[in-house]
Amino acid sequence: MKNKPLSSIKNEKYYGYVCVMTHSFFNDIIKVGCTTLDPTLYAMALSEKTPGDYKIFFSLNCLNPNKVEEIIHKQLHSEEYINEFYQVPAKRVESILKREVLRIPSIEIG
Repeated sequence: MKNKPLSSIKNEKYYGYVCVMTHSFFNDIIKVGCTTLDPTLYAMALSEKTPGDYKIFFSLNCLNPNKVEEIIHKQLHSEEYINEFYQVPAKRVESILKREVLRIPSIEIG
């Protein structure tokens, strides 16, 4: 399952990472994403596609990272800067992520 894109495994139960990332061009904007890859490799891959560098502020290995990411995006909606980027302190998102992962294992996908 390692090489499957996340979009093709949306309805399967699997483990992956939800990541809170910072970018070298923005000091007050974070990105929330998910991956089945090592988070550092994920940040490096994103950095190769854009100017500047992404760095992992915090990542958490969890069951159904797509679902966790979706819930985090909904909670941060009012602070969205643009497309998965949020103007919110990274430490606050780390706390939200830790709290939500404790709740989500009981959520059934589908």
